[in-house]
Amino acid sequence: MEAKPSVSFWQRNAVLIKAIVVGFLILVLLIPNAFITDLVRERQQRQTEVITEVSSKWASAQTITGPFLLVPYKEMVTTEKGKTEAVRKLAYFLPDQLKVNGTLFPEIRHRSIFQIVLYKSDLQVSGVFQKPDMAALGIPAENVFWNEVSFCVGLTDNRGIAEALRLRVNEEETDMNAGVPENMLAASGVNAPMSVFTKQGMSQASFSLRLQLKGSERLYFTPVAKETDVQLSASFSNPSFDGKFLPVASSLSDTGFKAHWNVLHFTRDIPQSWTNREVDVDKHEFGVQLLQGVDSYSKTMRTVKYALLFISLTFFLFFFIELLKKTSVHPLQYILVGFALSIFYTLLLSIGEYTGFNSAYLIATVATVGLITFYTRSVFGQWPVAIALFVFLTALYSFIYILIQLQDGALLFGSIGLFVLLAIVMYYSRKVDWYGTKKETEAELNSHQQ
Repeated sequence: MEAKPSVSFWQRNAVLIKAIVVGFLILVLLIPNAFITDLVRERQQRQTEVITEVSSKWASAQTITGPFLLVPYKEMVTTEKGKTEAVRKLAYFLPDQLKVNGTLFPEIRHRSIFQIVLYKSDLQVSGVFQKPDMAALGIPAENVFWNEVSFCVGLTDNRGIAEALRLRVNEEETDMNAGVPENMLAASGVNAPMSVFTKQGMSQASFSLRLQLKGSERLYFTPVAKETDVQLSASFSNPSFDGKFLPVASSLSDTGFKAHWNVLHFTRDIPQSWTNREVDVDKHEFGVQLLQGVDSYSKTMRTVKYALLFISLTFFLFFFIELLKKTSVHPLQYILVGFALSIFYTLLLSIGEYTGFNSAYLIATVATVGLITFYTRSVFGQWPVAIALFVFLTALYSFIYILIQLQDGALLFGSIGLFVLLAIVMYYSRKVDWYGTKKETEAELNSHQQ
Protein backbone atom coordinates (compact mmCIF):
# COMPACT_ATOMS: atom_id res chain seq x y z
CA MET A 1 0.00 0.00 0.00
CA GLU A 2 1.15 3.44 -0.80
CA ALA A 3 1.51 5.84 2.14
CA LYS A 4 -0.92 8.68 2.38
CA PRO A 5 0.53 11.98 1.25
CA SER A 6 1.54 13.90 4.35
CA VAL A 7 -0.42 17.05 5.10
CA SER A 8 1.42 19.73 7.04
CA PHE A 9 0.00 21.58 10.03
CA TRP A 10 -0.30 24.77 7.97
CA GLN A 11 -2.24 22.96 5.25
CA ARG A 12 -4.62 21.30 7.73
CA ASN A 13 -5.35 24.58 9.50
CA ALA A 14 -5.07 26.99 6.58
CA VAL A 15 -8.65 28.22 6.95
CA LEU A 16 -8.30 28.78 10.70
CA ILE A 17 -5.00 30.61 10.28
CA LYS A 18 -6.42 32.83 7.56
CA ALA A 19 -9.45 33.57 9.77
CA ILE A 20 -7.13 34.61 12.61
CA VAL A 21 -5.18 36.88 10.25
CA VAL A 22 -8.39 38.49 8.99
CA GLY A 23 -9.58 39.01 12.59
CA PHE A 24 -6.25 40.62 13.47
CA LEU A 25 -6.50 42.93 10.46
CA ILE A 26 -9.98 44.01 11.59
CA LEU A 27 -8.55 45.05 14.97
CA VAL A 28 -5.64 46.85 13.32
CA LEU A 29 -7.99 48.84 11.09
CA LEU A 30 -9.87 50.11 14.14
CA ILE A 31 -6.80 52.26 14.89
CA PRO A 32 -7.37 54.75 12.02
CA ASN A 33 -11.04 54.86 12.99
CA ALA A 34 -10.02 55.98 16.46
CA PHE A 35 -8.17 58.89 14.83
CA ILE A 36 -11.26 59.66 12.76
CA THR A 37 -13.33 59.80 15.95
CA ASP A 38 -10.88 62.32 17.39
CA LEU A 39 -11.10 64.31 14.16
CA VAL A 40 -14.90 64.50 14.41
CA ARG A 41 -14.63 65.69 18.02
CA GLU A 42 -12.08 68.30 16.96
CA ARG A 43 -14.40 69.66 14.28
CA GLN A 44 -17.27 69.71 16.78
CA GLN A 45 -15.09 71.69 19.15
CA ARG A 46 -14.20 74.10 16.39
CA GLN A 47 -17.89 74.60 15.63
CA THR A 48 -18.55 75.31 19.31
CA GLU A 49 -15.75 77.88 19.36
CA VAL A 50 -17.18 79.63 16.30
CA ILE A 51 -20.67 79.70 17.83
CA THR A 52 -19.25 81.13 21.04
CA GLU A 53 -17.27 83.76 19.12
CA VAL A 54 -20.26 84.93 17.06
CA SER A 55 -22.59 84.82 20.07
CA SER A 56 -20.18 86.95 22.07
CA LYS A 57 -20.62 89.74 19.51
CA TRP A 58 -24.41 89.34 19.33
CA ALA A 59 -25.82 87.90 22.56
CA SER A 60 -25.58 84.50 24.20
CA ALA A 61 -28.41 82.06 24.84
CA GLN A 62 -30.97 83.84 26.99
CA THR A 63 -32.77 82.74 30.14
CA ILE A 64 -35.38 85.11 31.54
CA THR A 65 -35.60 84.88 35.33
CA GLY A 66 -38.54 86.69 36.85
CA PRO A 67 -39.90 89.19 37.21
CA PHE A 68 -39.53 89.28 40.98
CA LEU A 69 -39.67 91.93 43.70
CA LEU A 70 -36.78 92.81 46.00
CA VAL A 71 -38.04 94.35 49.22
CA PRO A 72 -35.31 95.79 51.47
CA TYR A 73 -35.80 95.83 55.22
CA LYS A 74 -33.74 96.23 58.35
CA GLU A 75 -33.15 93.63 60.96
CA MET A 76 -31.87 94.34 64.41
CA VAL A 77 -28.97 92.09 65.37
CA THR A 78 -26.76 91.92 68.42
CA THR A 79 -23.01 92.09 67.81
CA GLU A 80 -20.34 90.20 69.70
CA LYS A 81 -19.78 93.29 71.83
CA GLY A 82 -23.43 93.29 72.92
CA LYS A 83 -24.46 96.25 70.82
CA THR A 84 -27.68 96.26 68.76
CA GLU A 85 -27.27 97.29 65.15
CA ALA A 86 -29.59 97.54 62.14
CA VAL A 87 -28.56 95.30 59.22
CA ARG A 88 -30.05 95.79 55.76
CA LYS A 89 -31.45 92.62 54.21
CA LEU A 90 -33.64 91.62 51.26
CA ALA A 91 -36.92 89.78 50.96
CA TYR A 92 -37.90 88.09 47.68
CA PHE A 93 -41.45 87.99 46.33
CA LEU A 94 -42.71 86.25 43.19
CA PRO A 95 -45.82 87.15 41.15
CA ASP A 96 -49.18 85.44 41.36
CA GLN A 97 -49.61 85.46 37.59
CA LEU A 98 -47.15 85.70 34.72
CA LYS A 99 -48.00 85.70 31.03
CA VAL A 100 -45.52 85.86 28.17
CA ASN A 101 -46.70 86.12 24.59
CA GLY A 102 -43.85 86.32 22.12
CA THR A 103 -42.53 85.84 18.63
CA LEU A 104 -39.02 84.76 17.65
CA PHE A 105 -37.33 85.95 14.47
CA PRO A 106 -34.46 83.53 13.71
CA GLU A 107 -31.47 84.52 11.62
CA ILE A 108 -28.82 82.21 10.15
CA ARG A 109 -25.32 83.67 10.21
CA HIS A 110 -22.28 82.14 8.51
CA ARG A 111 -18.71 82.11 9.74
CA SER A 112 -16.31 80.17 7.56
CA ILE A 113 -18.08 76.85 6.82
CA PHE A 114 -20.17 76.96 9.99
CA GLN A 115 -23.71 78.17 10.55
CA ILE A 116 -24.96 79.86 13.72
CA VAL A 117 -28.61 80.38 14.62
CA LEU A 118 -29.30 83.80 16.12
CA TYR A 119 -32.65 85.35 16.90
CA LYS A 120 -34.52 88.49 17.78
CA SER A 121 -37.62 88.27 19.93
CA ASP A 122 -40.60 90.45 20.70
CA LEU A 123 -42.04 89.46 24.09
CA GLN A 124 -45.08 90.88 25.83
CA VAL A 125 -44.65 90.20 29.54
CA SER A 126 -47.54 90.83 31.94
CA GLY A 127 -48.76 89.66 35.31
CA VAL A 128 -49.90 90.49 38.82
CA PHE A 129 -48.04 90.98 42.11
CA GLN A 130 -49.82 90.90 45.45
CA LYS A 131 -48.61 93.36 48.04
CA PRO A 132 -45.66 91.71 49.83
CA ASP A 133 -46.84 90.12 53.07
CA MET A 134 -43.91 90.97 55.32
CA ALA A 135 -45.74 89.77 58.44
CA ALA A 136 -45.78 86.24 57.01
CA LEU A 137 -41.97 86.37 56.99
CA GLY A 138 -41.87 87.67 60.55
CA ILE A 139 -40.76 91.18 59.53
CA PRO A 140 -42.37 94.17 61.29
CA ALA A 141 -44.01 96.65 58.90
CA GLU A 142 -42.01 99.55 60.35
CA ASN A 143 -38.75 97.85 59.33
CA VAL A 144 -39.64 97.75 55.62
CA PHE A 145 -38.26 100.31 53.14
CA TRP A 146 -41.32 100.49 50.89
CA ASN A 147 -39.88 103.38 48.87
CA GLU A 148 -36.98 101.19 47.77
CA VAL A 149 -38.86 98.16 46.44
CA SER A 150 -37.35 97.01 43.11
CA PHE A 151 -39.05 95.28 40.21
CA CYS A 152 -36.36 93.03 38.67
CA VAL A 153 -36.07 90.84 35.60
CA GLY A 154 -33.03 88.57 35.33
CA LEU A 155 -31.41 88.22 31.89
CA THR A 156 -28.46 86.05 30.95
CA ASP A 157 -26.92 88.65 28.64
CA ASN A 158 -27.92 92.33 28.78
CA ARG A 159 -26.31 92.93 25.39
CA GLY A 160 -29.40 91.31 23.92
CA ILE A 161 -31.66 94.22 24.95
CA ALA A 162 -32.65 95.77 21.63
CA GLU A 163 -34.42 98.94 22.80
CA ALA A 164 -35.19 100.98 25.90
CA LEU A 165 -37.55 99.27 28.35
CA ARG A 166 -40.55 100.90 29.94
CA LEU A 167 -42.43 99.20 32.74
CA ARG A 168 -46.13 99.84 33.13
CA VAL A 169 -47.53 99.27 36.63
CA ASN A 170 -51.28 99.75 36.87
CA GLU A 171 -51.67 103.01 34.91
CA GLU A 172 -48.19 104.42 35.47
CA GLU A 173 -45.08 103.99 33.33
CA THR A 174 -41.46 104.18 34.36
CA ASP A 175 -38.12 103.62 32.65
CA MET A 176 -36.18 100.52 33.59
CA ASN A 177 -32.51 100.62 34.53
CA ALA A 178 -29.66 98.32 33.57
CA GLY A 179 -28.51 95.82 36.17
CA VAL A 180 -30.16 94.46 39.28
CA PRO A 181 -29.39 95.09 42.97
CA GLU A 182 -27.06 92.52 44.46
CA ASN A 183 -29.17 89.45 45.14
CA MET A 184 -29.08 85.67 45.09
CA LEU A 185 -31.64 85.11 42.32
CA ALA A 186 -30.20 86.79 39.21
CA ALA A 187 -26.69 88.03 38.50
CA SER A 188 -27.65 90.38 35.65
CA GLY A 189 -30.75 91.93 34.18
CA VAL A 190 -32.84 95.09 34.51
CA ASN A 191 -34.74 96.77 37.32
CA ALA A 192 -37.17 99.59 38.05
CA PRO A 193 -38.42 101.22 41.27
CA MET A 194 -41.88 100.00 42.28
CA SER A 195 -43.34 102.40 44.80
CA VAL A 196 -46.97 101.57 44.08
CA PHE A 197 -47.35 99.76 47.40
CA THR A 198 -46.65 102.96 49.30
CA LYS A 199 -50.12 104.12 48.30
CA GLN A 200 -52.86 103.63 50.83
CA GLY A 201 -55.10 100.65 50.18
CA MET A 202 -53.02 99.28 47.27
CA SER A 203 -53.20 95.48 47.67
CA GLN A 204 -51.98 94.33 44.25
CA ALA A 205 -50.22 95.65 41.17
CA SER A 206 -50.64 94.67 37.54
CA PHE A 207 -47.58 95.07 35.36
CA SER A 208 -46.75 94.86 31.66
CA LEU A 209 -43.46 95.09 29.83
CA ARG A 210 -42.47 94.84 26.17
CA LEU A 211 -39.14 93.09 25.97
CA GLN A 212 -37.31 93.02 22.64
CA LEU A 213 -34.44 90.66 23.22
CA LYS A 214 -31.67 89.24 21.06
CA GLY A 215 -29.98 85.92 21.69
CA SER A 216 -28.47 82.83 20.13
CA GLU A 217 -29.62 79.23 19.83
CA ARG A 218 -32.13 79.09 22.70
CA LEU A 219 -34.59 81.08 24.81
CA TYR A 220 -35.58 79.80 28.25
CA PHE A 221 -37.95 80.99 30.98
CA THR A 222 -38.22 80.30 34.70
CA PRO A 223 -41.68 79.52 36.15
CA VAL A 224 -41.62 82.09 38.95
CA ALA A 225 -45.37 82.73 39.27
CA LYS A 226 -48.13 80.69 40.83
CA GLU A 227 -49.30 80.31 37.26
CA THR A 228 -46.77 80.83 34.49
CA ASP A 229 -48.22 80.94 30.98
CA VAL A 230 -45.87 81.24 27.99
CA GLN A 231 -46.78 81.26 24.30
CA LEU A 232 -44.14 81.39 21.59
CA SER A 233 -44.21 81.26 17.81
CA ALA A 234 -41.52 81.50 15.15
CA SER A 235 -40.92 80.90 11.46
CA PHE A 236 -38.49 78.11 12.28
CA SER A 237 -39.29 74.52 11.36
CA ASN A 238 -36.82 72.60 13.53
CA PRO A 239 -37.21 73.61 17.20
CA SER A 240 -36.42 71.51 20.25
CA PHE A 241 -38.69 72.05 23.25
CA ASP A 242 -36.38 71.59 26.16
CA GLY A 243 -36.03 72.04 29.89
CA LYS A 244 -37.99 70.97 32.95
CA PHE A 245 -41.42 71.34 31.35
CA LEU A 246 -42.75 70.46 27.91
CA PRO A 247 -45.45 72.49 26.14
CA VAL A 248 -49.05 71.60 26.94
CA ALA A 249 -49.78 72.26 23.27
CA SER A 250 -47.59 72.72 20.22
CA SER A 251 -47.83 72.68 16.44
CA LEU A 252 -45.08 72.29 13.89
CA SER A 253 -45.07 72.81 10.13
CA ASP A 254 -42.66 73.62 7.33
CA THR A 255 -43.29 77.31 7.93
CA GLY A 256 -42.69 77.41 11.69
CA PHE A 257 -43.92 76.39 15.11
CA LYS A 258 -46.22 77.47 17.93
CA ALA A 259 -45.88 76.33 21.53
CA HIS A 260 -47.81 76.93 24.74
CA TRP A 261 -46.53 76.21 28.26
CA ASN A 262 -48.62 76.45 31.41
CA VAL A 263 -46.80 75.77 34.67
CA LEU A 264 -48.43 75.83 38.10
CA HIS A 265 -46.52 76.43 41.33
CA PHE A 266 -47.54 72.98 42.60
CA THR A 267 -45.13 71.42 40.08
CA ARG A 268 -41.97 73.17 41.28
CA ASP A 269 -40.39 73.51 44.72
CA ILE A 270 -40.00 77.31 44.72
CA PRO A 271 -41.58 79.34 47.52
CA GLN A 272 -43.50 82.51 46.68
CA SER A 273 -41.51 84.55 49.21
CA TRP A 274 -38.38 84.11 51.29
CA THR A 275 -35.53 86.06 52.90
CA ASN A 276 -31.76 85.85 52.62
CA ARG A 277 -31.34 82.34 51.32
CA GLU A 278 -30.48 81.00 47.93
CA VAL A 279 -33.30 79.45 45.89
CA ASP A 280 -32.35 77.59 42.71
CA VAL A 281 -34.95 78.57 40.13
CA ASP A 282 -32.73 77.75 37.16
CA LYS A 283 -33.25 74.00 37.54
CA HIS A 284 -36.90 74.55 36.61
CA GLU A 285 -36.25 76.53 33.43
CA PHE A 286 -37.94 75.57 30.16
CA GLY A 287 -38.12 76.90 26.64
CA VAL A 288 -37.09 76.32 23.06
CA GLN A 289 -33.82 75.57 21.37
CA LEU A 290 -33.33 76.47 17.72
CA LEU A 291 -31.43 73.64 16.08
CA GLN A 292 -29.54 73.82 12.77
CA GLY A 293 -31.40 70.87 11.34
CA VAL A 294 -29.88 67.73 12.81
CA ASP A 295 -26.25 68.36 13.58
CA SER A 296 -24.06 66.78 10.89
CA TYR A 297 -21.25 66.14 13.36
CA SER A 298 -23.41 64.19 15.80
CA LYS A 299 -24.72 62.01 12.97
CA THR A 300 -21.20 61.46 11.65
CA MET A 301 -20.09 60.44 15.13
CA ARG A 302 -22.93 57.93 15.33
CA THR A 303 -21.91 56.55 11.93
CA VAL A 304 -18.27 56.13 13.01
CA LYS A 305 -19.48 53.95 15.88
CA TYR A 306 -20.56 51.39 13.27
CA ALA A 307 -17.03 51.14 11.82
CA LEU A 308 -16.43 47.73 13.44
CA LEU A 309 -19.62 46.41 11.85
CA PHE A 310 -18.67 47.78 8.40
CA ILE A 311 -15.16 46.38 8.43
CA SER A 312 -16.04 43.03 10.02
CA LEU A 313 -18.91 42.19 7.68
CA THR A 314 -17.01 43.28 4.57
CA PHE A 315 -13.92 41.28 5.55
CA PHE A 316 -15.95 38.21 6.44
CA LEU A 317 -17.72 38.42 3.08
CA PHE A 318 -14.34 38.62 1.33
CA PHE A 319 -13.23 35.67 3.43
CA PHE A 320 -16.24 33.52 2.45
CA ILE A 321 -15.87 34.43 -1.22
CA GLU A 322 -12.20 33.50 -1.00
CA LEU A 323 -13.08 30.07 0.42
CA LEU A 324 -15.97 29.37 -1.94
CA LYS A 325 -14.12 30.55 -5.05
CA LYS A 326 -10.84 28.94 -3.93
CA THR A 327 -9.04 32.19 -4.68
CA SER A 328 -6.32 33.40 -2.35
CA VAL A 329 -6.61 37.03 -1.25
CA HIS A 330 -3.45 38.59 0.15
CA PRO A 331 -3.65 40.31 3.58
CA LEU A 332 -2.46 43.53 1.94
CA GLN A 333 -5.56 43.44 -0.27
CA TYR A 334 -7.71 43.15 2.85
CA ILE A 335 -5.91 46.18 4.27
CA LEU A 336 -6.56 48.22 1.11
CA VAL A 337 -10.27 47.41 1.31
CA GLY A 338 -10.20 48.36 5.00
CA PHE A 339 -8.59 51.70 4.20
CA ALA A 340 -11.30 52.36 1.62
CA LEU A 341 -13.93 51.69 4.30
CA SER A 342 -12.12 54.06 6.68
CA ILE A 343 -11.79 56.84 4.13
CA PHE A 344 -15.60 56.73 3.84
CA TYR A 345 -15.79 58.49 7.23
CA THR A 346 -13.35 61.25 6.31
CA LEU A 347 -15.33 61.84 3.12
CA LEU A 348 -18.54 61.92 5.13
CA LEU A 349 -17.10 64.39 7.63
CA SER A 350 -15.45 66.77 5.16
CA ILE A 351 -18.25 66.81 2.57
CA GLY A 352 -20.91 67.06 5.30
CA GLU A 353 -19.47 70.39 6.46
CA TYR A 354 -20.50 71.86 3.10
CA THR A 355 -23.55 69.89 1.96
CA GLY A 356 -25.13 68.50 5.13
CA PHE A 357 -25.17 64.91 6.33
CA ASN A 358 -27.65 63.34 3.90
CA SER A 359 -25.95 64.52 0.71
CA ALA A 360 -22.51 63.73 2.12
CA TYR A 361 -23.59 60.21 3.07
CA LEU A 362 -24.84 59.56 -0.46
CA ILE A 363 -21.67 60.89 -2.09
CA ALA A 364 -19.33 59.04 0.28
CA THR A 365 -21.31 55.81 -0.13
CA VAL A 366 -21.28 55.94 -3.93
CA ALA A 367 -17.54 56.66 -3.98
CA THR A 368 -16.63 53.95 -1.45
CA VAL A 369 -18.90 51.21 -2.78
CA GLY A 370 -17.84 51.96 -6.36
CA LEU A 371 -14.14 51.79 -5.49
CA ILE A 372 -14.46 48.50 -3.59
CA THR A 373 -16.65 46.98 -6.32
CA PHE A 374 -14.09 47.64 -9.08
CA TYR A 375 -11.26 46.48 -6.84
CA THR A 376 -13.15 43.24 -6.10
CA ARG A 377 -13.53 42.66 -9.85
CA SER A 378 -9.75 42.92 -10.27
CA VAL A 379 -9.06 40.62 -7.28
CA PHE A 380 -11.45 37.77 -8.16
CA GLY A 381 -11.63 38.40 -11.92
CA GLN A 382 -15.41 37.88 -11.98
CA TRP A 383 -18.12 40.49 -12.39
CA PRO A 384 -20.80 38.36 -10.66
CA VAL A 385 -18.70 38.35 -7.48
CA ALA A 386 -18.12 42.10 -7.71
CA ILE A 387 -21.83 42.75 -8.30
CA ALA A 388 -22.76 40.55 -5.33
CA LEU A 389 -20.42 42.57 -3.12
CA PHE A 390 -21.87 45.78 -4.56
CA VAL A 391 -25.39 44.68 -3.59
CA PHE A 392 -24.20 43.67 -0.11
CA LEU A 393 -22.40 46.96 0.58
CA THR A 394 -25.29 49.01 -0.79
CA ALA A 395 -27.69 47.17 1.51
CA LEU A 396 -25.30 47.58 4.46
CA TYR A 397 -24.84 51.34 3.98
CA SER A 398 -28.59 51.77 3.46
CA PHE A 399 -29.24 49.80 6.63
CA ILE A 400 -26.87 51.98 8.67
CA TYR A 401 -28.36 55.15 7.17
CA ILE A 402 -31.83 54.10 8.31
CA LEU A 403 -30.47 53.35 11.78
CA ILE A 404 -28.92 56.83 11.96
CA GLN A 405 -32.24 58.44 11.01
CA LEU A 406 -34.27 56.44 13.48
CA GLN A 407 -34.46 57.29 17.17
CA ASP A 408 -37.11 55.30 19.03
CA GLY A 409 -37.03 52.31 16.68
CA ALA A 410 -33.27 52.13 16.12
CA LEU A 411 -32.69 49.28 18.60
CA LEU A 412 -35.53 47.13 17.24
CA PHE A 413 -34.67 47.73 13.59
CA GLY A 414 -30.96 47.19 14.23
CA SER A 415 -31.51 43.95 16.15
CA ILE A 416 -33.73 42.51 13.41
CA GLY A 417 -31.29 43.56 10.70
CA LEU A 418 -28.30 41.99 12.45
CA PHE A 419 -30.28 38.79 13.03
CA VAL A 420 -31.06 38.55 9.31
CA LEU A 421 -27.40 39.18 8.41
CA LEU A 422 -26.27 36.47 10.83
CA ALA A 423 -28.80 34.04 9.38
CA ILE A 424 -27.50 34.70 5.86
CA VAL A 425 -23.89 34.19 6.96
CA MET A 426 -24.77 30.95 8.75
CA TYR A 427 -26.66 29.71 5.66
CA TYR A 428 -23.76 30.24 3.27
CA SER A 429 -21.09 29.12 5.73
CA ARG A 430 -22.43 25.55 5.54
CA LYS A 431 -20.87 25.27 2.08
CA VAL A 432 -17.39 26.01 3.36
CA ASP A 433 -14.91 23.14 3.77
CA TRP A 434 -13.58 24.36 7.11
CA TYR A 435 -11.10 21.50 7.76
CA GLY A 436 -10.03 20.83 4.18
CA THR A 437 -11.46 17.26 4.27
CA LYS A 438 -12.63 17.52 0.69
CA LYS A 439 -9.09 18.23 -0.47
CA GLU A 440 -7.74 15.27 1.52
CA THR A 441 -10.46 12.96 0.12
CA GLU A 442 -9.67 14.08 -3.43
CA ALA A 443 -5.98 13.49 -2.80
CA GLU A 444 -6.66 9.95 -1.53
CA LEU A 445 -8.84 9.15 -4.55
CA ASN A 446 -6.16 10.38 -6.92
CA SER A 447 -3.52 8.29 -5.19
CA HIS A 448 -5.68 5.12 -5.43
CA GLN A 449 -6.38 5.74 -9.07
CA GLN A 450 -2.70 6.03 -9.75
